[in-house]
Amino acid sequence: MNNFIHKIKLVFRDKPIRNRILFTLFVLVLFRFMAAIPIPGIDTLRLQQFMSGNDFFGLLNIFSGGGLSNLSIIMLGLSPYITASIIMQLMTVMFPKLKAMYQEEGDMGRKKFAQYSRLLTIPLALIQGYAFIALLQSQGVLAKLATFDLITNLMVIGAGSILLMWLGELISEFGVGNGVSLLIFAGIVSVLPGAVGRFLFTFNASQLPSYIGFIAAALVVTWGIVVVTEAERPIPITYAKQVRGNKVYGGISTYLPLRVNQAGVIPIIFALSILLFPQMIVRFLANASNVIVQKVSAFMLAFLSNQIFYGVAYFLLVFIFTYFYTAITFDPDSVSKNLQRSGAFIPGVRPGISTSSYIAKILFRLTMIGAIFLGVVAILPLIVQAFTGINSVAIGGTGLLIVVSVVIELVKKVDAQISAREY
Repeated sequence: MNNFIHKIKLVFRDKPIRNRILFTLFVLVLFRFMAAIPIPGIDTLRLQQFMSGNDFFGLLNIFSGGGLSNLSIIMLGLSPYITASIIMQLMTVMFPKLKAMYQEEGDMGRKKFAQYSRLLTIPLALIQGYAFIALLQSQGVLAKLATFDLITNLMVIGAGSILLMWLGELISEFGVGNGVSLLIFAGIVSVLPGAVGRFLFTFNASQLPSYIGFIAAALVVTWGIVVVTEAERPIPITYAKQVRGNKVYGGISTYLPLRVNQAGVIPIIFALSILLFPQMIVRFLANASNVIVQKVSAFMLAFLSNQIFYGVAYFLLVFIFTYFYTAITFDPDSVSKNLQRSGAFIPGVRPGISTSSYIAKILFRLTMIGAIFLGVVAILPLIVQAFTGINSVAIGGTGLLIVVSVVIELVKKVDAQISAREY
């Protein structure tokens, strides 16, 4: 407790850390301010009716920070940027040059890779913005727009998404923590006061056992997320002794920490983007003038909205993306080469290919534990919802998974800044 109080005091006393935290808070406040600025021509009553009876757009609204509920200038949120990042990550599998750029060219390669993701975000923001406007016009939420007004709104929505992407990168550079994750976190947390108010207004004493069970399950899941996020498998490493002149260097022993969940919260964000994007396209096509397209879209929409399909697809996507992102961000071959160059080795394992295979084998097993856990936590709210009938559980569960992971990451970033200042 005394250590915690000491760190809090250090945060407020140390000017660089304080400035980073204040800058992060300023950007988050600016983000909430932009979420309250609507685009013109909205039928507020129709919008409320449309959003209240639509779970799909309710989920999108959470990840846009509430910007979709009033059709703000940032109604798309970070969805275009996340989609662009997914596409670029997938392209590293198909194009070895992109993979080499991301993994082997250091900071310059990653900066160039990030620049490609930003450029791809622009057309995706315009496409998604047009799809949203057309869909909302067909539902009577937006009035029929003239060509000039349509282009203006489209540019405003696209620019809002690009601005949000830029603000996220500013937080990562000048603030504390990962900017994109923090903005998604802020969007989720911003709906909590309204959700608590609705819960208190619709409180039913007969469902008290269900409420207690849900709270207990949330606490257990939160504890599990913390444990799995912090869990790691240490691989012992020994540095060979080297004689230089009359001095002996090396010979020390340390370890290489492999985390159970190397990918963090990224698989959840990727999986949700993949699940939500097809539904948005199908909903847009459901209002087409062609009868065949309408019937096919209605069938696909019913199929995609099925809870069993959604749960299975959600679990599999989280599982796959956990392995995929871990494979991209952690390369056993590179680790093995770096160990060999520095004169380090794993006791009982030959340097080179054998070391790489040994690390990859351990990483595969650890990632399986993390992937299964993330997948189970992702679909657990759907299971609870099926037994309790509480509709907000599915949204709350997804939000809980992201919020807890982001808070853990944020605390570690702040602690790292404090430790650096202390030394």
